[in-house]
Amino acid sequence: MTARITAVDTYDIRFPTSRELAGSDAMNPDPDYSAAYLVLRTDAGDGLEGHGFCFTIGRGNDVQVAAINALRPYVLGRPVEEVCADPASLNRALTGDSQFRWLGPEKGVMHMAVGAVVNAVWDLAAKRAGKPLWRLLADATPEWLVSQVDFRYIADALTPADALDLLRRGAPGRAERTAELLNHGYPGYTTSPGWLGYSDEKLGRLARQALADGFTQIKLKVGADLADDIRRCRAARAAIGPGIRLAVDANQRWNVAEAIDWTRALAEFDPYWIEEPTSPDDILGHAAIRAAVAPVKVATGEHAQNRIVVKQLLQAGAIDILQLDAARVGGVNENLAILLLAARYGVPVCPHAGGVGLCELVQHLAMFDFVALSGSTEDRVIEYVDHLHEHFLDPVVIDRGRYRAPRAPGFSAAMLPDSISRYTYPDGGFWAADLARTEEIPA
Repeated sequence: MTARITAVDTYDIRFPTSRELAGSDAMNPDPDYSAAYLVLRTDAGDGLEGHGFCFTIGRGNDVQVAAINALRPYVLGRPVEEVCADPASLNRALTGDSQFRWLGPEKGVMHMAVGAVVNAVWDLAAKRAGKPLWRLLADATPEWLVSQVDFRYIADALTPADALDLLRRGAPGRAERTAELLNHGYPGYTTSPGWLGYSDEKLGRLARQALADGFTQIKLKVGADLADDIRRCRAARAAIGPGIRLAVDANQRWNVAEAIDWTRALAEFDPYWIEEPTSPDDILGHAAIRAAVAPVKVATGEHAQNRIVVKQLLQAGAIDILQLDAARVGGVNENLAILLLAARYGVPVCPHAGGVGLCELVQHLAMFDFVALSGSTEDRVIEYVDHLHEHFLDPVVIDRGRYRAPRAPGFSAAMLPDSISRYTYPDGGFWAADLARTEEIPA
């Protein structure tokens, strides 16, 4: 009997990070890091499940879980063997549905929901293959990887022949790079010292701890108040000294002219990059900023809606660093296209992470890129934030500032059952008790 997907179970999982200002920045002062989470279940009898999620900062889960639920009828009943052998088949079905395309196409809440479902299929496929996802991708043939990419709207920048050539050029030395990755890991940088709500004392203390932990780059949130940013950058630079990279992140706060003026005002602290200086959709704005603030690099991509926006950022010469996100676009398939575009234009990829589970996911994409595509970690780092990993079955491991390569089969997306039970909103153990306490407080 053909095994099929029998259930798509969804969960609204929220963590109260706003209470300690973890994750705070100029645009998001009080985020509760959250996951619109799903589990694919099958009747294959092997006990394997596919896990995926979208990252939000709280109430966004209301619409994101609903969007994932809307995809359920398109997933139920699909043959497990077929969908795991060719995840692109499901990706094409979901992104090609005319009803959903009318809402985008390929952008916003529905596209993120597609990404969560597609990522869950890749998680299941990697588990069935007995490999971590990075290894499943790195071991695949160039021809199969190209078959997983949707070249619609990007063929003027990247053709299937271009992609095949890039992957074939990346194939020699894969075994040696795999051994290097397993032995030494992948370089990371940390944002943990730099949340906007932290005091200068806490910033300096955490920055010094980051150095002691082996990181060679830290990042600060900026953009709310220039005088505060100057003071905080001065404190950070004093804590880390001149030899450590200091990146700054405005989280889309500024207009173009304001971004240029603000970045120039911070130039005395030698920022390595300015991240998300303006709207993530403003390709020409990013190009103007990049031309004006060099040698400070411009980094963006975590809020790029799809591969088409990334294509245009690269075509316009608008960025120095591409920051893909594992849960913003349409899943692994679209991120393969984005990695190939970056390789085509010679732009290093430094994935966005943090959030809930984003570190767990993006490490696989960066490690595949190193082993089988770019072949380099030069000027490439994965963001790291040191919270919420304890809720995952296969959490990231950082050793002397480097991500250790995952060895467990899958996409590292599975959360612990106790964490799901405790932090499901509003009926999980934590939130039920918290809401009950709130109701008891007199008006």
